[in-house]
Amino acid sequence: MRVAVIGATGRIGALTTEALVAAGHDVVPVSRSHGIDVREGTGLRSALDGAEAVIDTTNSTATDEAETVGFFTTTTRNLLAAEREAGVRHHVVLSIAGVGNVGGNAHYAGKRAQEAEVASGGVPCTIVPATQFHDFAAMVASWTEADGVARIAPLLVQPIAPVDVAAILARVATGAPQGRHADVAGPGTQDLVDMARRTYAARGRSITLVPTWHTGIFDVTMAGDVLLPAPGAEIAPTSFDTWLDDEKRARR
Repeated sequence: MRVAVIGATGRIGALTTEALVAAGHDVVPVSRSHGIDVREGTGLRSALDGAEAVIDTTNSTATDEAETVGFFTTTTRNLLAAEREAGVRHHVVLSIAGVGNVGGNAHYAGKRAQEAEVASGGVPCTIVPATQFHDFAAMVASWTEADGVARIAPLLVQPIAPVDVAAILARVATGAPQGRHADVAGPGTQDLVDMARRTYAARGRSITLVPTWHTGIFDVTMAGDVLLPAPGAEIAPTSFDTWLDDEKRARR
């Protein structure tokens, strides 16, 4: 099967490409490094020739809500227009579990806009909502780290390994459109502060973590089970402990 992976040079895009190739599929990598600009639409239509499915793993690092919404809206409209012309039969997009539960967050607003475009875009689709990745805690701590101290919100999450997300995306794309897939999550619930502490320890770093909702990034509207997967979620196999063991081995 011929599958186009949008954002193929990103972390999830690269892992998804590997999973598809390992399963014997023909992959079309789509990224600016391949001469294709999804936001501008440059080279997109010809890249999708013969593709039966498209997996969108694009991401935005913008922190402004209008900019983030604009990015996801524009790229998704360009993709869907090119897919309709090319006769693509399945559009798969990676989203976030609980994306409708969180207000006031620019990235979540962008992903909600993206989901809306996909749902109404005229191409049979599957939206795959995933929980946060195993390295999410350390990434969040790095945003506020200064002089060996980082402020971090005590979020409750059920993290998933990127390689598991990629495997699910590859499997879903080569199957029938579902509209909305069940949430996908890792096998265990974790506290973000503890995750960050254990991740830094596994990487051989010492840092002081200050649990607080006053981080400028998250607030108490994300407390409790807001970020946890909905009932009936697909549980991926790789635990946070297994991922930590891999982090430790990488240091040796």
